[in-house]
Amino acid sequence: MKTQPRNNQIMINKIKQLAKEKNAIILAHNYQPPEIQEVADLCGDSLELSILASKTPADIIIFCGVHFMAETAYILSPDKTVLLPNPDAGCPMADMVDPVSLVKKKEALGNIPVITYVNSSAAVKAVSDICCTSANVIRVTNSIKENEILMTPDRNLAQYAAANTSKKIHLWEGFCPFHNNLTPQDVTEAKAIHPKALFIAHPECPPEILELADSIQSTSGMIRFAGESDKDQFILGTEIGLIYPISKAHPNKKFYPASGKMYCIDMKKITLENVLDSLEKMTGKIMVPEEIRKAALGSVQKMIDLK
Repeated sequence: MKTQPRNNQIMINKIKQLAKEKNAIILAHNYQPPEIQEVADLCGDSLELSILASKTPADIIIFCGVHFMAETAYILSPDKTVLLPNPDAGCPMADMVDPVSLVKKKEALGNIPVITYVNSSAAVKAVSDICCTSANVIRVTNSIKENEILMTPDRNLAQYAAANTSKKIHLWEGFCPFHNNLTPQDVTEAKAIHPKALFIAHPECPPEILELADSIQSTSGMIRFAGESDKDQFILGTEIGLIYPISKAHPNKKFYPASGKMYCIDMKKITLENVLDSLEKMTGKIMVPEEIRKAALGSVQKMIDLK
């Protein structure tokens, strides 16, 4: 692990001390910058972080991620104060669906069940039947008794689910910009440079990318898969931020990005200065109106309760 610059380490020490004094827990998504992951108490996928944080005695949750993630943390922990250190950290895919349009689409399709990816706003979750993650989307889809489903907002995740279930899935035309932009040529070139590496793709990638994959995994799934594999080289078809935590988890293995263009600007907006400022001044507070929170919690809880 690389040594942090001195000024970063001083700031990290200040943040950790202040978090201890205020009984705060710091969460960092796997795509966050290394220095943010280093200051965090927990790193991982967005939903698992929110679930873990809800089970702690912390009074404050500092969520180093994007807006919908902090909302989900509040949905599960309304008794805690949830802070997003940089409120400008959003998600283009989450912005591709709104509750009014979703309700209209559902009605036009005969009120079929709606599965909503957790990468969505609380308001959208509130008008959905159940949520899913990239790791459990197939299990959630199969849990629906109806044969027709509307899945939102990620069309690529919906196509992945459709290819692995017998359900008819109606797509919402949303997508993750950086996952959607990965091309077969990018993957072919990466494989040519690293011929011994397995290619692991995130299900937010287009179908033609998933067809080239040796394994399809969520970010936490990629970390787990790499540890269980007897191979020691991997090409990752996801945001380049994952290279840091997966390399830290498996220091004797090599990891390469499928493409350097898989860089999420929003996931890199939070700085150590933001975290310290948020803790000192309690800025970036995220709240969800109770009516919306309760409805959204129903959709999230149905997913969590699936065995």
